[in-house]
Amino acid sequence: MKKEILIESNRILIRKMDTSMYEDVHLNSLDEDNRRFVPDEVFESVEEAKEVVDFIITAYESEDGPFIYAIIRKADKANLGYVQLVKIDDGYEIGYHIAKMYTNQGYASEAVKLFLTYLKDNTDLKKVYGIALASNKASRRVLEKCGFTLIYEGVGIYQGKKRKIIKTIINIRN
Repeated sequence: MKKEILIESNRILIRKMDTSMYEDVHLNSLDEDNRRFVPDEVFESVEEAKEVVDFIITAYESEDGPFIYAIIRKADKANLGYVQLVKIDDGYEIGYHIAKMYTNQGYASEAVKLFLTYLKDNTDLKKVYGIALASNKASRRVLEKCGFTLIYEGVGIYQGKKRKIIKTIINIRN
């Protein structure tokens, strides 16, 4: 399968997921942050991850997605996590996850900035939302570093439950 690169920097590239990523997706999903903040994205087996990756691959051909892309470190081809664009009632939400062993190295902020550039250059989107649990300090920092503006903090539905969240927005074009 062609490994389609969307965008890259000196350190990372963002590309479509493919069938070689089943085990990486499984292993990256198991860390405690993923279990705490996005439990529906924890895949307890490679088989569970395979089903999800296969779905993601088919979603690239759809109008509505979700559009989920792997973040790969160029130096050693390590699969660091993902960045995604998901349709919500208000438009589109950006999401991201960096596996615990790769956090605190700026990869999430770098990937989000690159992905926003890609969206500006390749879509008609005018704005993108970022939503996170209010208690997820790392995610809040990423959104702030990437230029998102806080528009709501309070109770909202997150992962199917009422939780304290933040909702942010960024205008990617005028």
